[in-house]
Amino acid sequence: MARNYSRKRPMSEINVVPYIDVMLVLLIIFMVTAPLMTQGVKVDLPQASAEPVQQTEKEPLIVSVDADGLYYLNVGEDPKKGIDHELLVQRVAAVLRYQPGTQVLVRGDASVNYGAVVTAMALLQKAGAPSVGLVTEALDE
Repeated sequence: MARNYSRKRPMSEINVVPYIDVMLVLLIIFMVTAPLMTQGVKVDLPQASAEPVQQTEKEPLIVSVDADGLYYLNVGEDPKKGIDHELLVQRVAAVLRYQPGTQVLVRGDASVNYGAVVTAMALLQKAGAPSVGLVTEALDE
């Protein structure tokens, strides 16, 4: 009544190790390329010498103010469509409610009225943003 344990595995068993390797390679590719695919509205950023803001794992919330003073938000149905004050406050408040600690940044065109950027910052404060950063381009030296 000795049992034979040296049988070969049936062909119905699938070796999943190669599939796991492929999945890990794809995961690394997506992790590397995801930050490179940022979208936004074309604005001519002012130039300033400042220290960069610390990067976090979460994608920052970016409010853009174009040369005409229109507001854009990088979340929502169409990030390239201008939004009004109320919708800006609602969307930012919703994001901050579900993802507390999200970085909030303002991208203002260099030729925009200063008041439009200050209004955007006040609206972000009203929406519950604890702090707001400004996006600039590095000075050409």
